[in-house]
Amino acid sequence: MIQRYDLAPLDGITKVVFRRVWNRHFGGADRCFIPFFSPTDHHVMTARDFRELDPAQNRDLPSVPQVMSCKAPDFVWATEVLGDLGYTEVNLNLGCPSGTVTAKGKGAGFLAKPEELDRFFDEVFSQVKLPVSVKTRLGISDPAEFERLLEIYNRYPIACLTIHARVQKEKYRGPVHLEEFGRALENSRNPVCYNGDLRTVAEVRTLEERFPGVESVMIGRGAVADPALLRKLRGGPAATREELQAFMQDLYREYQAFYGQVGTAAQRMREVWFYLIHLFDDAERLNKKLRRFKNPGEYEAIEAAIFAELPLRDHSEGDLI
Repeated sequence: MIQRYDLAPLDGITKVVFRRVWNRHFGGADRCFIPFFSPTDHHVMTARDFRELDPAQNRDLPSVPQVMSCKAPDFVWATEVLGDLGYTEVNLNLGCPSGTVTAKGKGAGFLAKPEELDRFFDEVFSQVKLPVSVKTRLGISDPAEFERLLEIYNRYPIACLTIHARVQKEKYRGPVHLEEFGRALENSRNPVCYNGDLRTVAEVRTLEERFPGVESVMIGRGAVADPALLRKLRGGPAATREELQAFMQDLYREYQAFYGQVGTAAQRMREVWFYLIHLFDDAERLNKKLRRFKNPGEYEAIEAAIFAELPLRDHSEGDLI
């Protein structure tokens, strides 16, 4: 039975402003994962990285920072810095399928080198003091690759193994591999969390029925497309039009304050609306305008029209995205 709901790190979306405003209006996450930062050989945290990881910005959130690295010394350094900032867990990103990331052997690209991954873990777990969790995919091109990867994971005290039930080549397309996930759940020596295509309460309950041993799930796109999803999973109500409008207006104001530029704030809102627009019926006309607006004034007019003209969907069932 699911006992924990995690907010996934969705790069470009669930940054600190979104997490803070979302938690204030809807919430429901036991842990909010901070989109990855990637340490370099210079072992310097940039101002941009610190802006996301600043404990003062995350103080009201149950935050877990995520690190992307394929070099053990860099990862060990990052955990030390994050521990000094007050974090109590660090997550290793082995799930990002982006070509620009995997070409460097990072994210899901690291899964192509299981022997190197094993040596990485051996060095990391012999030195780190913080608990280390892992977000992984099933492999590069074939879910059968996960058998070998799980042998490696089982050798180390991973705090939680979050499995996105696709391979790197599939990115976010096509069906998830639930049979392979079931075998992983049965054979993992570490706690397992499920990730992948959980967009409605019905989909989460279906997963729960099929895998009663799953105690935690990680939800990303579904929680952006329906900001009240985690609240509903805890027995709370769906989002009302008024709540959604207040949330988006608050988010827009906070983006402006954070970036100091209304244009940048409008661009960030465009990214959120890419998912959120699917809560509304008959949205295509205004959705086209959202994709093409040229200035903040146009954006503000489109948002006002959405809330004034479009009916909310019955989003209790079916796909939102």
